Amino acid sequence: MQEHELSYFDLTTPEGVHLRLKKGADLEALRSTFASAPVYAAPAAASAPAAATPAPAAVVPTGSEITSPMVGTYYCKPAPDAQPFVKVGDAISVGQTICIIEAMKVMNEIKAEKSGVVTAIVAEDANPVQFGDVLLRIS
Repeated sequence: MQEHELSYFDLTTPEGVHLRLKKGADLEALRSTFASAPVYAAPAAASAPAAATPAPAAVVPTGSEITSPMVGTYYCKPAPDAQPFVKVGDAISVGQTICIIEAMKVMNEIKAEKSGVVTAIVAEDANPVQFGDVLLRIS
């Protein structure tokens, strides 16, 4: 609007989209426009029939989780033919390398921030992980 020295723009499409832009401080006119605009409600969801049997309770993992500090590719071992850094049942301590995450062709050693015993390895070897994804669980 600045580039083309516009102070008002109004667009209505055949699909029902209505866009109105106004440059300036005429807030009262805008408030009255929005106050009188129709409000569309989301369609009501169809009611589901009552379940005959109760759903099983979700299994809540116990212990702590070690999460990915970055986006990259998770590797559980230092080389394809090497042993994994940790296995289920291993005791780990703070500062111990638990995996590698490759990010932008750099291999980043991920160190344990907590001590405990590995109860589950959640991330899959050579698969991508996002920031905050659970890598493994410890108790």
